[in-house]
Amino acid sequence: MNKNYYAVLMAGGVGSRFWPVSTTSNPKQFHDMLGTGKTLIQKTFDRLNRFIPTENILILTNERYNDLVLEQLPKVKQEQVVLEPAMRNTAPCILYASLKIQKMNPNALMIVAPSDHWIEDEKAFEKDVIACFDKCEKEKALCTLGIQPTFPNTGFGYIEFKKGSDEQLKNVSQFREKPDYETAKEFLAQGNFLWNAGIFMWSVETIVDAFKKYQPSQYKLFEEGISCYNTKEERTFIKENYAKAENISIDYAILEQSKAIYTLPATFDWNDLGTWGALYEKLEKDDADNAVVNAQVVLNNAKGNMIRSPKGKVVVVDGLEDYIIVDKEEVLLIYPKDKQQDIKKVLSQVKDKFGDQFA
Repeated sequence: MNKNYYAVLMAGGVGSRFWPVSTTSNPKQFHDMLGTGKTLIQKTFDRLNRFIPTENILILTNERYNDLVLEQLPKVKQEQVVLEPAMRNTAPCILYASLKIQKMNPNALMIVAPSDHWIEDEKAFEKDVIACFDKCEKEKALCTLGIQPTFPNTGFGYIEFKKGSDEQLKNVSQFREKPDYETAKEFLAQGNFLWNAGIFMWSVETIVDAFKKYQPSQYKLFEEGISCYNTKEERTFIKENYAKAENISIDYAILEQSKAIYTLPATFDWNDLGTWGALYEKLEKDDADNAVVNAQVVLNNAKGNMIRSPKGKVVVVDGLEDYIIVDKEEVLLIYPKDKQQDIKKVLSQVKDKFGDQFA
């Protein structure tokens, strides 16, 4: 395995559209969402560990998930868990992790990847990442994996690349915000747009230099802690300073300003598992298109439903079509699949009425 390969696994999100399974105290990355026997973070760790040394994988997460990470990833040592004392979007935590890695190995090449995506062809994923690493080793490039769009999705940002190049890695002309439906259709018709999966590769030197150039005050804040990083003093410095960081995404902070950005159209199957509907798409269905996780079911006149319960629970459904049915100890959700984007709002209603213990 290449000792210069590092990974930063982003595992701090809450995944509120997967409520009631995903909660603030136990978010979706720590659940076996597809009933495979492994949680999403375990699957992601194993996928990266195929070609990245175990000790070079950092887990970036919120302080409250420290014990969950160590419990689910027994190969990981405490010093590999990078804890955010405050929620500050993706730019500050990526800079913080990059400076830690640079101190360990100035020649490092790193991938930043979400911990809750579903990728089946792990060989193709490895090949794509290494192709980007090779590019980043040779030149000062920032690379991202783009996903070939299969329909005009309005829930993703898009990457627009320059047409006319036969190169495997395409030059990015701009990142585009989540579009409305008509704009998304135009993107697909033009043929040079990819979904932004939030998977990035670069050399540690290139990303740190980009922060120096485009986010000087952010860089200055974290630079002051360099002598503390990877020592006992690190926690104290981060506790005192992290919350001062600007709340900004890596896309806004760096990628939208940099000129040397490349995207590789991914050759693997990908799903961001962002909603119950996205999960439903990945699961095997019965003859009436019902997808079932964990439950034992009796289904009559039931079509197109997403059903999840604790393992072995008997669930009887009659006369429901295209519903999300999720049973969890204290909460039962029965909700139309076509309103799945509103689950966040429902969660707010539950919080307001019954308090935070169900959220």
